[in-house]
Amino acid sequence: MSAVTATTVREQTRARYPEEEGYVERDGVRVFYEVYGHGSPTVFLLPTWSIIHSRHWKMQIAYLARHFRVLTFDGRGNGRSDRPEGVAPYAEQEFAADALAVMDETDTEQAVLVSLSLGAQRALLLAANSPERVTAAAFISPSVSLGEPLPSRIVHSFEDVLDTDEGWAKYNRHYWVRDYRDFLEFFFSRFFIEPHSTKQIEDCVGWGLETTPETLVDTRLAIVMGEEETRALCKRLRCPVLVIQGTEDAITGPSRGIEFAATTGGSLVLLEGSGHGPHVRDPVRVNLLIREFVESLERRTL
Repeated sequence: MSAVTATTVREQTRARYPEEEGYVERDGVRVFYEVYGHGSPTVFLLPTWSIIHSRHWKMQIAYLARHFRVLTFDGRGNGRSDRPEGVAPYAEQEFAADALAVMDETDTEQAVLVSLSLGAQRALLLAANSPERVTAAAFISPSVSLGEPLPSRIVHSFEDVLDTDEGWAKYNRHYWVRDYRDFLEFFFSRFFIEPHSTKQIEDCVGWGLETTPETLVDTRLAIVMGEEETRALCKRLRCPVLVIQGTEDAITGPSRGIEFAATTGGSLVLLEGSGHGPHVRDPVRVNLLIREFVESLERRTL
């Protein structure tokens, strides 16, 4: 079926606007990208799960673009990118291929990847399969099939019709279609467990509403990268790796990030008291960690 084009939603004034923006098309699916700043190196902020789009990086873009060239794009399924129908278009390999297409379109020979949550899987694919394009990779709260899942996340079926909609029972395809907003409000209340997160939750719920529950179901059914494949990709990494993980992560739990750092041999920074989105709730610290990581790459080559 043909791709469904996004409807542009009016947004708040930005701290910084892109120097360049546009679309790149692959197999009939258009993805929207933005370029901020100039020079080298390029920091590539990858899309996370399509429940939200690239504006979740808004606390990073303005700061990082003062020091580096910054590249972002809306992952297929949300934002100003298309929403193709069906499960196959949302395979992790498709997101990774989109990222390479954006790099080619913007004349980005190499980049430092920065990912959040599910974005770790596409960053892992890029770094392992196209090592000549990736100089380093930073992973924030990586959602990967390593470590131990949160016990509350494995109680309820995603596919079956449930007799409850309490707590994580809301993470269910039938409930999404029945009460999508309530699911979003619940999910992002767990995403941001820090006090005074009302604005961040409201932002993400609004971004979530820019796609549909049916599209989100397709993206969820496409998430199939298991532990064996994840470990195999980790072993093929040759670039420096940084993992930033909150100790109070209530979406995937801290075990995922800790084990991912150990498996990749990367540096691990644990943020005490932080949840799943420390780049939003503790942006100054996360921005400084990313900047220090990128600048350390230049020192290593001297």
